[in-house]
Amino acid sequence: MTGEPLLGPAHAPKLHVMTLNVRHPMPHLRRKHPDRWKLREPAVRGLLRLERPTVLGVQEALPTQLAAVESTLGNGYRRIGTGRRNGRVGEHCAICFDETRLELLNWQQQALSDTPDISGSTGWGNWIPRIVVSALFLDRSTDHRFMVFNTHLDHLSARSRLRSAEAIVDLLPKDVPAFVMGDFNAGHRSSVHRAFTGAGALRDSWDVAGQQLTEPWGTFLSYRAPKNNARRIDWILTTPSITVRQVAINTGKYDGGWPSDHAPVQLTAELEETVNYQI
Repeated sequence: MTGEPLLGPAHAPKLHVMTLNVRHPMPHLRRKHPDRWKLREPAVRGLLRLERPTVLGVQEALPTQLAAVESTLGNGYRRIGTGRRNGRVGEHCAICFDETRLELLNWQQQALSDTPDISGSTGWGNWIPRIVVSALFLDRSTDHRFMVFNTHLDHLSARSRLRSAEAIVDLLPKDVPAFVMGDFNAGHRSSVHRAFTGAGALRDSWDVAGQQLTEPWGTFLSYRAPKNNARRIDWILTTPSITVRQVAINTGKYDGGWPSDHAPVQLTAELEETVNYQI
């Protein structure tokens, strides 16, 4: 197991935010295939024991995987989000958070389609449902409010990715800092990235961080050694009022294996004073 955390638990006023595509379980003929959930579960647990993020956005997770995440984080954490198919089954874009530090004021889950309030709906070229989970938090330590958006954009349809990006930007609050994170299935030089950042509403945390703790690794490892300056398809974006102190792309192994075929992205940040806001 990696002995030292990249960032570790954050103390107020800092927040530790992490995004992780946990990779849904897949059957494999080879018992020692690195993608097998039985082999990856100890690595996921090892990662979370060390890092202890204040807020964790998880993509592709099924209930058995969420159970492992929740049991590792412990009783002080809470999870929101449901399955993407009719709100009951399928992959989750869950948000887990430290409830001893953060008070959940409101949350919602929407389909990324022309009918966002219809759970499980599709459109824009995506054949499977795509969702975004958003939450409004109060930091008990600082009295600051902020929002978190967690999503997983379509892996096949470029049109769906772009329309989804535009829909999420439209959801951004006007008066509260916000984090937008997830697996975007598009590189950091793509039209999707520009849809999020082009108008200045959001910034890529990698670009604005005071300190980059790792190389700019590509985030889709596929259980191979990381490559410098490869495509970053997993991001944490922030509104301009958030000061990103440190950012890292975690390519470490835990208990001898990678937690996922994606590398987690992590940051520490501080928030400016905000006004009351409801979603």
